Amino acid sequence: MSNIVLIRPGVDDGTVMRLVRDPKVKLKYQHLITNSFVECNRLLRWCPSPDCNNAIKVQHVEARPVVCKCGHRFCFACGENWHDPVRCSLLRRWIKKCDDDSETSNWIAANTKECPKCLVTIEKDGGCNHMVCKNQSCKAEFCWVCLGPWEPHGSSWYSCNRYDEEEAKVARGAQERSRAALQRYLFYCNRYMNHMQSLKFEHKLYASVKEKMEEMQQHNMSWIEVQFLKKAVDILCQCRQTLMYTYVFAYYLRKNNQSVLFEDNQKDLESATEKLSEYLERDITSENLANIKQQVQDKYRLVEIQLKYSYK
Repeated sequence: MSNIVLIRPGVDDGTVMRLVRDPKVKLKYQHLITNSFVECNRLLRWCPSPDCNNAIKVQHVEARPVVCKCGHRFCFACGENWHDPVRCSLLRRWIKKCDDDSETSNWIAANTKECPKCLVTIEKDGGCNHMVCKNQSCKAEFCWVCLGPWEPHGSSWYSCNRYDEEEAKVARGAQERSRAALQRYLFYCNRYMNHMQSLKFEHKLYASVKEKMEEMQQHNMSWIEVQFLKKAVDILCQCRQTLMYTYVFAYYLRKNNQSVLFEDNQKDLESATEKLSEYLERDITSENLANIKQQVQDKYRLVEIQLKYSYK
């Protein structure tokens, strides 16, 4: 006689929804079903904007900007803010690097040196120049002054004259390269963070511009005529975001003729953006109304041109 195995079918979502009586539990389960559906569908992605419950659907997956109904613009492939001209993979590397390299980098550069053998960062916490690396796999002994091996120094550490010896040169060369790499990172990171901070201020500028638009309408300008101000702020925010990511791109860019051209375009875009930002923050009076309008329109048209060049 054959054994018959009966497989009990799973309970489907519809049955669960009918059986659940508590409205709060039912709502949570509905959210769970919806979230699972979106997360499992590669053509769908939740809008990453806080307090937004919308999902974006695309025809095929690629790194391109999408705009949610809430107005948030982001990269569909990785979910970060749209980051042209940086690829998703480079942006992930940059974000990880920024997370790993804390604000103590400046202090480290000023107050520490690297072990000449294993390059571990060492802080000098006493007056003695006889240093012993704390790295258990290294434990190299060296001179803090010249970074050369400690053994030849003996007890005459205070009269160190080993600055020109080959080993000291090699050690200093390794240290200089390490510090140069840190300074290079800080150069691009500071400018990246500066534009990020400015972008936050520019978002607040919308409220100020709204007041200016209302003020200009009181000077016999129509609602349509004052829309140039909102467009200018839209372009300004787009430029700030692009400039942010140009510094990430430049950090990973190899030095060649193309990189020089890129930096020239970056400089022009930055200059035009700052001029537009300056004009948008000026007070508007009946005397300077026409001039402000003309200058803002000229500046944001120039910025639009520079923005197109930066994407090439």
